[in-house]
Amino acid sequence: MTSFTYITPEEGLTIEELLRNRWQAGKKTVHQMRMDKAVTDIEGEQLEWRNPLPSGTELVFHFKDAHSTYKLDKNVTPLVLFEDEHILAAVKPAGVPIHPDDTDNGGTFMNGIMAHVAMNEGTYAEHIHRLDKGTAGIILVAKHPIAKAMFDRMIEEREITRVYQAEVDGKVKRVKGTLQYPIGRDRHHPTRRRVSPAGQDAATRFKVIERLDDATLVEASLETGRTHQIRVHFSHIGHPVKGDELYGGSETTDGNYRLTAQKVSFIHPFTSEQITIEM
Repeated sequence: MTSFTYITPEEGLTIEELLRNRWQAGKKTVHQMRMDKAVTDIEGEQLEWRNPLPSGTELVFHFKDAHSTYKLDKNVTPLVLFEDEHILAAVKPAGVPIHPDDTDNGGTFMNGIMAHVAMNEGTYAEHIHRLDKGTAGIILVAKHPIAKAMFDRMIEEREITRVYQAEVDGKVKRVKGTLQYPIGRDRHHPTRRRVSPAGQDAATRFKVIERLDDATLVEASLETGRTHQIRVHFSHIGHPVKGDELYGGSETTDGNYRLTAQKVSFIHPFTSEQITIEM
């Protein structure tokens, strides 16, 4: 069974208010937890959801049916940079898929994460955001359904800052700027995206870190989170990510492209701490 503990920070907070208003856990999740009698005190006693609780009450949240279906793969060992009861952050190497597809049951980032979680008797792990197979870097993973719902909302509301480093072909003239071009599907290719007036709004802020002989090292952060956003934007201005042949980048010896998710920062929704995780 997946579970976590939480100490109420103030006088008079109810379980109902905590789940619905403070954590915005979602009606379906809250209803299921009520039906499962999933919230107890530290002694395992049921609590009335609408009764105000004293400050410092220790609550235990249980998820008896929270099981992820990823096959355990101990041969994949992602580097874990941060972990608590609610989430973990780990590094996905370039060239490793984030999760299995219909024909692959192992060898992916999430297969390795599931093996890591299972070592501590956990049964649940779901990634909060994605990285393309060729992109390396930090992935956030939820360890229980409430964390998944909360961090999904934080991604949608742009409350999680993600910073990337990219090596792009050619010499970028501007020292810094914002690439603001809408992105849509390329109807001539099943996976490629393109800048399109009919696409979704997309904005990428960047600054030049170093100019190399035939390339530029840039730091980029996402104001929106469109598929292939950094890759599409830099290709559009004539500086595709090195190794990203789908978007016109020059070849690399290992076949991976030079794009890394280097930093993630956010206000932790359970502890209210500022969390910054860097490679």
